[in-house]
Amino acid sequence: MSIPGCAETYHSGQQSLRGGSVRARQSEQRDQHQKVHRVRQGDIVALPAGVAHWCYNDGNEELVAVSVNDLNNNANQLEQKLRSFYLAGGHQQIYSSVQSAEQQQQQRETFQNVFRAFDENMMAEAFNLPVEVIRRMQQEDQRGFIVRVTGEGMKMIRPEEEEEYEERYQSRRANGLEEVYCNLKIRQYLDNPKEADIYTRQAGRINYANGQKLQILNYMDMSAEKGNLYPNAMHAPHWTMNAHSVFYVTRGEAHVQVVGSSGQTVLNDRVNQGDLFVVPQQFVSTIRAGNDGFEYVAFKTSSQPMKSPLVGYTSALKAMPIQVLANSFQISTQEAQNLKYNREHQTMLLPPRTVKSS
Repeated sequence: MSIPGCAETYHSGQQSLRGGSVRARQSEQRDQHQKVHRVRQGDIVALPAGVAHWCYNDGNEELVAVSVNDLNNNANQLEQKLRSFYLAGGHQQIYSSVQSAEQQQQQRETFQNVFRAFDENMMAEAFNLPVEVIRRMQQEDQRGFIVRVTGEGMKMIRPEEEEEYEERYQSRRANGLEEVYCNLKIRQYLDNPKEADIYTRQAGRINYANGQKLQILNYMDMSAEKGNLYPNAMHAPHWTMNAHSVFYVTRGEAHVQVVGSSGQTVLNDRVNQGDLFVVPQQFVSTIRAGNDGFEYVAFKTSSQPMKSPLVGYTSALKAMPIQVLANSFQISTQEAQNLKYNREHQTMLLPPRTVKSS
């Protein structure tokens, strides 16, 4: 990421400056840039709105990432439409938009980098570069926004490679921004079994990334959770009190039910790897994993989401008197007691009924 106002704390080129001919040392410029973050499978990355960023796959396998953008955040003063502004690249996108229930129309939209529309002479003056260089930056690019690196690939400085890491306070006074914002963590490993926030030996685990664990999420007012349900286990019926949730299935399959505020079913279907579904705020949902288990990642529109379960020792029903439950549901006192206490030793993740919890 390139965060405005933050220092370029990574400096390279020292090896070339120490050795070689005088001409080579004079022509070699030290590259300095902001911090480069390493991302691996299972990581969640928080990118603030409007911050320029790039990514480069220097691994030996495909990188698959799911991106979620919250258009209702306080930073968005544009319309309720996703707008990406590109500094390089370009492509033409063809998509279908539904105009009515009977009619569907294909539309074409061309995306080009923002430099392309500027006057070349003004850009040459702004960058103090020859016009020919600006023209190459502005030429129409049909490669898209994912391009293949030519030659031997790119090499970025990383502290684990024992390159120089230059402190940000060198030769200037600190203004406080570095510690408050520039140094915030943007990445968390979300699939670590050792750091599970909810764990049941017979049912699975849930890991949270919220504003307490990843402070940058407080600025973005978003969070995420990673769920791993064992075969035939259930995510207890619950609602999220203060956030919408976008679920993406990363492995396995499950039966999902979502019920709206009117008491009507809005989703009752099986979901598989690669599927995405939405659970609006205060809609009640439940998930039952299939025979091979189920894994998902859920993105939430609050940095401190709060769940209210219907089942378990922290449930809304368990907090109510037995007589209230009996009269509300027109059931016997014994049935109300079973309703209240049958799952009193579990919460959120429920093992299959054939498995007795320890």
